[in-house]
Amino acid sequence: MSNYMPFVGLFVLAAAFALFSVAAAPYVGPRRYNQAKLEAYECGIEPVDQPLTGGRFPVKFYLTAMLFIVFDIEIVFLYPWAVSNEALGVFGLVEMAVFIATVFIAYAYVWRRGGLEWD
Repeated sequence: MSNYMPFVGLFVLAAAFALFSVAAAPYVGPRRYNQAKLEAYECGIEPVDQPLTGGRFPVKFYLTAMLFIVFDIEIVFLYPWAVSNEALGVFGLVEMAVFIATVFIAYAYVWRRGGLEWD
């Protein structure tokens, strides 16, 4: 049981820090409210009155989210390679070069098509 005490202590310390941060935020944070802070956040578009059933969002928001997920997941694959770089040798280096080239080609394609521009 003593092997788990550092883990339990770290969990208790993290929970105490989280609770302290949430409890102290109203007393420490600034209280300068203005009209922009009181409005709902609409991801960069001007808020408009919409019916309760919701409204139509531009497709660019969904495309941007999908691009983020695709590139984020691709980049996550770099971590295991970095951890076991020496064990993979030249084969791992060549495979990662091919992978990075593929990601770069996809990124260049999206960039040329205007998928990263906000009008």
